[in-house]
Amino acid sequence: MINLAVRDIRHSWWRYSLTGVILGLLIAATITLFGIYRGLIADALSLPLNSGADIWVVQDGTAGPYADASTLYDDEYRGLAGFPGVAEVSNVLYFSLQAKRGTEDIRIMVAGFEDGKMGQPTHMVAGRPIIQSRYEAIAEVRSGFKIGDKIRIRRHDYTVVGLVEKMVSASGDPVVYIRLKDAQEEQFKKDNTSIYNDRYRNNSNDENNEIADHRTNAVLIKVAPGWSADQVAANIKRWKHFQTYTYEQMKQLLLTKIIEKAAKQIGLFLGIFEVVSAAIVALLIYTMTMGKLKEIAVLKLIGASNGLITMMILREAWGIGMIGYTVGVIVSVLWLPIFPRYITYTADIRLITFALNMVMCSLASIISIRAAVKVEPASAIGG
Repeated sequence: MINLAVRDIRHSWWRYSLTGVILGLLIAATITLFGIYRGLIADALSLPLNSGADIWVVQDGTAGPYADASTLYDDEYRGLAGFPGVAEVSNVLYFSLQAKRGTEDIRIMVAGFEDGKMGQPTHMVAGRPIIQSRYEAIAEVRSGFKIGDKIRIRRHDYTVVGLVEKMVSASGDPVVYIRLKDAQEEQFKKDNTSIYNDRYRNNSNDENNEIADHRTNAVLIKVAPGWSADQVAANIKRWKHFQTYTYEQMKQLLLTKIIEKAAKQIGLFLGIFEVVSAAIVALLIYTMTMGKLKEIAVLKLIGASNGLITMMILREAWGIGMIGYTVGVIVSVLWLPIFPRYITYTADIRLITFALNMVMCSLASIISIRAAVKVEPASAIGG
């Protein structure tokens, strides 16, 4: 049996190949958007996932410490440590700012932690932990800082002694870890000019400045074996009047409050790409089908079934889909390093994209199949 699809592709190979390349670029963008979405989720959950905490205790009425501002006194952990089911407690402090990397401004999140407790740096890839009592830092590799570099955080310079990876804020800013006491000083302690102005305006003294120096954003809690995180969190909220979040609650909060709009935008773009891809494939296949209606009529005249004609058209569509998918995978891998944010590029993303691509190509063939099926065998005899 003559393979009309192969013959037709050979006849218009340049147009067929060019359309496959264009489709491949759209598929590369689709794969990248899937990866960006997965990366947004990974970024949003990196700090809570690696903190080691089961419960976050924050200021009442807030969604802190990652999605909202929260302030607690750092001695609250003593009372929380005595609650039934609490195995470990730890203070943490987070705030974002513009830092200097040489002459370049860079947005970072500063994470203050207590040595040897929850919330300390994980995924270290170079250097050493912080061992000095003051002014040492551990930076995320995407910040661009190297071991030995100086980071200016508010009033003091910090020496980078270690590097970690995959530790970013919910907005994608690389994290710089410093000791909790350093973070409290940088975040809350007033500079000399502010103290002077407060004295001049309100006759205040340094007492408020010292009080502010003992604040934090949240207390992390590790639940003892045999206890439910939901139960312990409910008890703390009831008796201490703080807002509490379990890991699942914190995860849901971040996914709905931080990346919800970005996810909707990505979904909209994915839909647009699929529509454009389908239109490109449909136009090419329809043009090729209309150019061989005479041959299709001849095939029907000699006994070819509509199923055989349908399969010929589908093979053309699937062929262009395979070319596009191959080009798309190659291009997406090549341009992956130029993106500033973390992109999760996994096998299931490629599998999902392949399935969507083949379904799209099949649907794009429907118009051409309908036109081919309607061809009358008698038209082969006509002029």
